[in-house]
Parts: sequence; C-alpha cells; structure tokens
Amino acid sequence: MLLSLANFILPLFNIFFPLNVPQHPVYSRTLTFNLRHFHAVTPSAHVYFADAPLRSTLNADTQPLSISTAPVRTARPPSAAAFLEARALSMRTQSAALDWEEDEIPGPDVSKRETLLLLAKMTSNAYVEPDTGEWYNLTDEWGIHAPVGWEPDDDGFRGYIFATDDNNTVVLSIKGTSALFVSGGPTAEKDRLNDNLLFSCCCARINWSWKTVCDCYRGGWKCNQDCVEEALIEESLFYPVGINLYNNITDMFPNANIWVVGHSLGGALASLLGMTFGVPVVTFESPGERMAAQRLHLPSPPSTHHITHVWHTADPIAMGTCNGVLSSCAIGGYAMESRCHLGNIIEYDTVTNLSWSVDLRTHAIARIIGGVLSQPWEAAELSGREVPALQRQDDCLDCFKWDFGNYTP
Repeated sequence: MLLSLANFILPLFNIFFPLNVPQHPVYSRTLTFNLRHFHAVTPSAHVYFADAPLRSTLNADTQPLSISTAPVRTARPPSAAAFLEARALSMRTQSAALDWEEDEIPGPDVSKRETLLLLAKMTSNAYVEPDTGEWYNLTDEWGIHAPVGWEPDDDGFRGYIFATDDNNTVVLSIKGTSALFVSGGPTAEKDRLNDNLLFSCCCARINWSWKTVCDCYRGGWKCNQDCVEEALIEESLFYPVGINLYNNITDMFPNANIWVVGHSLGGALASLLGMTFGVPVVTFESPGERMAAQRLHLPSPPSTHHITHVWHTADPIAMGTCNGVLSSCAIGGYAMESRCHLGNIIEYDTVTNLSWSVDLRTHAIARIIGGVLSQPWEAAELSGREVPALQRQDDCLDCFKWDFGNYTP
C-alpha cells in the first residue's frame, strides 16, 4: 500500500517541490479574478476541465471579481523525496526532520469581510451549475456554458477554477458534501464515504447497528490504528484525487500562486492540500481535519497560519458537536466525530449575537453568506475589526474515549 502511494505521488511532487523555490514576485494588494475553468473527476479518477468564456465573449458591462490580498508565510518541503521519506518514517513510528523552505506570498486578506464573502460565494458555486438559480453571480453577468464533467455518471471531485488576468493567482474551489441538504446527486455515496473515513474515530463505528466503512474496529473502545491509516490512503479517495487535480492546475498555470477554498468536506480537503503543498487556504464550516492529517502522516510545516477556517457557533459540524447515535448527523448516516482544526479560526458567535439555535441546517454555505458575511459584524467592529479575531485550537483533542493501537482482529 505504501509503495502504491509513493508511486502515485512521487512524480507529482517533483513538479511542485523543486530544490530551489524562487521568491514570488510582488503583486498588487487587490487581485482581479475571472472564472476560467470547470473541473470534475470521473468514476475512474480522471480530471476533466472545461474552459469558461474569455472576458471578450462576456457582456460588455461585466465587472471582474476583486479580492484584497495580504502577505502570507508558507512552507514547502525541500523535495518530493524528502516529503515522502518523512511520511514513510512517520508511518513506521519514526521521525525525520524536514528542512522546510519558507516563503512569503500574497494570500487572501482574511481580515476583510468582503474578501471572505467573495471566497464564500466562489465556494458555494462549487455545488451548482451556472445556469441554476443557486449560482452566485460574482460579477454583473458571467455568460457561462454548462460545465463538462457534471453528467449523471460523474460521481467524484467537483468545483471551479478562477484566475487573475495575468494568471499569477488561481483559486481552486472544492465542493463539499451534497446529501446533507439535497437529494444528494451522483456524488452522494463517495461524499459520505470520505466523510465517514476522514472524520470518524474508528471507521464510523457508532453502535452495533452501523455498517462500518473499514474493518478496523476491535471491540469496546478499541481501534486498530494502522488499519485506519491504511484505509485513508486508498487512491480512489478524495485526498489522492485532490493531489492529481492540483497537478493538473499547476500544469495549466505553471507560474501561478494557487489558493484553495472549500465548504464542509471540501474545506477539509482544501486544508489537507494546503498542508501538502504549502498554499493559502480558506474554508467555510469545515469539520475538524487535524486527525485526518495525522492519520495521513502529513509532515507538519513550521506553521499552519496559511490555513484559515471560517465558521459560526450554531453549526454543530464545524463545532464538532454533531455526534452520537441520536445526533442529526448520525441519523443521516454520517459519523462526524472530529472537532480539532489546523491553522487559524475565524469564529462568528451567531448563538450569542444573532440568537441562532444550534441546528444542522445552519451548516449550509448559504447561511453564512446571507446571514453572517453579507453585512458588517457589529461585535467585531466594536473592537475595530471587520471580522472576529483569529483563534487557534492548539490544545484540542479528538476521540479521547478511544484506545488506538496495533490490535489484531
């Protein structure tokens, strides 16, 4: 299994982690984006793109999308081989020091409400096709053709790609879980599989009546740690597919500075890609992904400040409280048991400030767009900010009831 993973990833990392990473050029503080490509992954894990019309084909009154930027410190491993060696040693309970190559690049200015709002709209659009009423018109008029790869048989990774006019900065928007709010569509089965593998303590073992997604449960509160980790590196799962997708984007935009955004499952995947490639990430209502990063044995960079999670307190998934056999998540077939996040957190206290009740329905990306980000946040403005202050979860602990070890069946 480990050899298969290395064979899959090694050619990709030779592209992304050269021995000498040059400093990025200085960009203007405001970047202007236009929709460039649709992306989707077929059942065989092939990534397909469709070009969006160039601006010259759009309505003359169309205005571009502008996002404020700020310097962000990121770090990349010195080489693909070093990254894979560190992962392999970690899987054997050994450690290897990586000589991380740090850089300062323009990332989204997460202190600006308008920046978060526009990134959230990009993220929301990852769920829908442009000709639907749920699509956010990020400019006056997009004039977009139907995307390739959203046919009924395509059941994998979905989203959109936005790029600046000069191709220096690209935003990858990743779709999250669909079935929580709609009938589910073709991606529902794989969405749930990835949710239950990434965010459950032990293969989505809730009680005796649940069918687990891997065979690692060993009775009581015991779980085979090696078994769980092996289940997460299957090449058909979304994290390896995300690496392949990132590879396609860097081929298309070889000199670009890439950002990744996502909601829910898409946000967690965005964060894992941010850990892997050292790129700026903004997520919305993401479940805790720190446990998944540890189980994937992703080498930890000097800092994860390039990853920012945005959520509100009425969302039980982001808060890590949608668990237990009687929870709304469990009733829907989801074992969302993780609560610890990497990076920084921007938490909107909608329970206190807006009197929202904790409810799974508030997890929808439309709620944070329409109910939180679309207007000034008074509690932050009283402190001289546009958004709540950054927080971290450094002392957070996942699955403390469980005993993880090398238990035999």
